[in-house]
Amino acid sequence: MSDGHAPTRAKSLALVAVGGFAGAALRYAVALALPGAFPWGTLAANGLGSLALGVLLYERHFADAVSAETRLVVGTGFLSSFTTYSTFAAETTALAGTGGPTLAAANVAANYAVGIAGVLCGRRVARWVS
Repeated sequence: MSDGHAPTRAKSLALVAVGGFAGAALRYAVALALPGAFPWGTLAANGLGSLALGVLLYERHFADAVSAETRLVVGTGFLSSFTTYSTFAAETTALAGTGGPTLAAANVAANYAVGIAGVLCGRRVARWVS
């Protein structure tokens, strides 16, 4: 449950760093597990991360049972490193050069659609669990 006490700056930084390390490592593993000409790994990470972030954010709205420390390590640390806008942008630019503008546009549409759907599904999960 939320105890109303915010972590110190040093503790907050450490929590974000630990979560960030784990999120970045897992995102890299997902990218390696889903190779190909289309960036399936980034799409999967962005979709799963959006779902998890939706659960985390809406859990606070519905139940508020997750601590501030957990929100930092999972939300700001892990999920911010697991999902990746910069890789998405770089891969989309590369697709425009190798696969043409249609494939690049498909990547943009897929990432936004999967991300928004993930957050909406996360909201439903959080509502259902609470």
